[in-house]
Amino acid sequence: MTPALRQYALVTGCYWAFTLTDGALRMLVVLHFHQLGYSPLQVALLFLFYEFFGIVTNLVGGWLAARIGLNATQHLGLGLQILALAMLLVDPALLSVPWVMAAQALSGIAKDLNKMSAKSSIKLLVPGDQQGRLFRWVALLTGSKNALKGAGFFLGAALLAGLGFRGAVGAMLAGLALALLIGLLLLDRGLGKTAFKPKFRDLFSTSAVINRLAAARFFLFGARDVWFVVALPVFLQTELHWSFTAVGAFLAIWIIGYGGVQAAAPRLFGRRAPDGGSARAAALVLAALPAAIALGLGRGADAAVLVGGLLAFGVVFAVNSAIHSYLIVAHARAEGVSLDVGFYYMANAGGRLLGTVLSGWLYQVAGFGACLWTATALVAAAGVLSLRLPRSGAAAQRRRRVPGKPRTSAASS
Repeated sequence: MTPALRQYALVTGCYWAFTLTDGALRMLVVLHFHQLGYSPLQVALLFLFYEFFGIVTNLVGGWLAARIGLNATQHLGLGLQILALAMLLVDPALLSVPWVMAAQALSGIAKDLNKMSAKSSIKLLVPGDQQGRLFRWVALLTGSKNALKGAGFFLGAALLAGLGFRGAVGAMLAGLALALLIGLLLLDRGLGKTAFKPKFRDLFSTSAVINRLAAARFFLFGARDVWFVVALPVFLQTELHWSFTAVGAFLAIWIIGYGGVQAAAPRLFGRRAPDGGSARAAALVLAALPAAIALGLGRGADAAVLVGGLLAFGVVFAVNSAIHSYLIVAHARAEGVSLDVGFYYMANAGGRLLGTVLSGWLYQVAGFGACLWTATALVAAAGVLSLRLPRSGAAAQRRRRVPGKPRTSAASS
């Protein structure tokens, strides 16, 4: 195993450990506090700060990683998740909504520190002339993360049934502490640390390609969450009369399958890495799916249409996400990669927050069909923003100015 591959395996392993606890913790909180009699709105509020702080963390986290190193920010994320779990081990009488919201805020910060650190690290571990390899590594990391998050849903429910709430939280805390210890001992501490000290203005990208990718990502993930996060589970339960267990199991299986498709996406392209044309084509196909589901449901179609449409949407959306995840890493600057990746995933978090809010509001005022048509419009917006993305993967090799460093002329380079 080469040093680069060893570091990739360690980064991925730490990210996997975090992702399992992240999915399990979400399921634990939903099931436990619903069992305690919390209303659906109160349960939803528990995750409000989790999503909001993702926006802040991705922006500031990229700047922080450029100063202290990517593995340091990954360790910080693992430590914050351990602290969030420890907050939930207090006396059950102290588990008020504000307290749990604060714990979820820490968990949201931890999640995005880990994601930004892991994906940025890959850029530095793959030679610049091996874009196909970069695509495969990014797709594997992203896809396995989503599959494990779905597995975490099952893990959280199983731990809750077997150990109770506090026992489940304690078991996850111990496992995550072990992952943090391994990372501290074996990961390269200098990975991703820049020679320059980025300033606050460097948090915002000046690259047109990065800005277009970020805007497209905002609408793409808004399109997923506008019908998936709140509207779909409520629709399955209230309109199709599915049980809580059936809804949770189906969504978990969907997420696992979605992650599997992401990891396998490079097989669709062979040795060729995707480019802006791939992003446009994938968005065009994706936009048609929620519209088709809305039309089918409007004509009285049964659950099979919704389930089949959801599965098709998951496959095509996974390919879209894999393409975008590769493009941002490929086009990010070589030095200070975390700044571009952090900015990009700030837009991702913003799209998720928009989609989550719209999902509840649109379903309440206009029904499930309105959520589907809004998803179609948001995907179409992502496709339009992709029109001017570079068609050639060679653009990813273009040298870009590093913030805080003077431009050099061709004669002096």
